[in-house]
Amino acid sequence: MRHHRQFPPRATAFVQQIGQGVLVVSHVPRQTNDDRLVFFHAGEDSTFRAMHTTPDFPTLRVVDHPLVQHKLTLLRDRATPTKIFKELVDEIATLMAYEATADLALEPAVVETPLETTTGQRVMGKKLTLVPILRAGLGMVEGICRLVPSARVGHVGLYRDHDTLKPVDYYFKVPSDATERDFFLLDPMLATGGSAVAAVASLKQAGAARVRFLCLVAAPEGVRRLAASHPDVLVFCASLDRQLNEHGYILPGLGDAGDRLFGTK
Repeated sequence: MRHHRQFPPRATAFVQQIGQGVLVVSHVPRQTNDDRLVFFHAGEDSTFRAMHTTPDFPTLRVVDHPLVQHKLTLLRDRATPTKIFKELVDEIATLMAYEATADLALEPAVVETPLETTTGQRVMGKKLTLVPILRAGLGMVEGICRLVPSARVGHVGLYRDHDTLKPVDYYFKVPSDATERDFFLLDPMLATGGSAVAAVASLKQAGAARVRFLCLVAAPEGVRRLAASHPDVLVFCASLDRQLNEHGYILPGLGDAGDRLFGTK
């Protein structure tokens, strides 16, 4: 859902789009605190683009920007070579980080332009740390660092045992001031959710209180499992895929992201 600023102030109706038409569904009897907000479904024209959400997955945010969806389709293609696959992961990560940082708090900042003094805005609050889950998560780091060059980078070493499908922990390193930081946990795929749950638990044990999970494709099973264990963690993905197969791979998915990133299969 999104804002629309073409309605007059003190709008007194909530509006819902049905097909190509618009229907007024209720009247607001009391004065709202913000007279600028009239909400529309994602099909309506607006300055702002909405991210799809669903009541079935309240912690999930699907980034449906056309460029993200275009690049994701190329990424899925089995014929995409390693070099192009790496570039696409990098580019999608940048675009997704733009969405995942959309609610960062701002504070006034006085600057001197070549002509005069003016007051702008700058990001305030906690420092950002990127934590890729090794090894596939490494492919998303540079794209986000290009957008937020001041971000620190930690690492979580986890791999999924192909027989048990359970995560195995072998490395963990994040900045010592974890309580003062916001964390973006990175992994191209959220499949069974085991690695994501374990990685978030490790971050929280280190003192992290604010964690978001960024992935390219997610399976419903993984989203539900992460939400059940860590309901405070929002998940940003480019696609909520259909299901897992009997081997724990996402369908339709994009294959093994680590192997495709590093050319090891």
